[in-house]
Amino acid sequence: MGIKDWFKKDKKPTLDPLTDLTLVNMKVGYFVDYDMKTWEVTAVNWYDFGEGDRSYEWQLKSADSTVYLELESDDEEYWSISWKIPFAKLGAAVKEHILEEEDPPDEIEYEGAVYYLEETSGGHFFKDGLPPGKEFLRWSYEDDAGEKLLEIEQWGEEDFETTTGVPVEEYHFSNILPREIK
Repeated sequence: MGIKDWFKKDKKPTLDPLTDLTLVNMKVGYFVDYDMKTWEVTAVNWYDFGEGDRSYEWQLKSADSTVYLELESDDEEYWSISWKIPFAKLGAAVKEHILEEEDPPDEIEYEGAVYYLEETSGGHFFKDGLPPGKEFLRWSYEDDAGEKLLEIEQWGEEDFETTTGVPVEEYHFSNILPREIK
């Protein structure tokens, strides 16, 4: 080991602010600004829909709320941000329809907006990117304008989760910073 190697061993790796500090490279402990709040990445998960089709999800927490930033790739990158709502807010008829028909209705009305079924999918969810994946079904809805999103996920016979959200663009996010460089 030469003198140059001795000096190199004590240096911490540096992040390139032009290539490393992007949404897709965020890890647990990173901070990002969105919608006039600072959010901390508290989990990085992914969904496997089979045949190489994946989406990635970052759980973001601020002082007063939790949201989910998701990236899907289908010919181009598609970003959305969503937040959980109680499944019961969709009304008892939605749950009854799923249990009787094994699918939700094609249209759902929620808070004055009508959502239309866009996609049905199933796969495995990997919390923190770790196996084993948990099996789930997902129904994705959009309003007429494509400005409001609603998803229903089924995790068991009668275990449902619902999120509502909006499409977003990468430029809506700024000041991506790691808690520390390891």
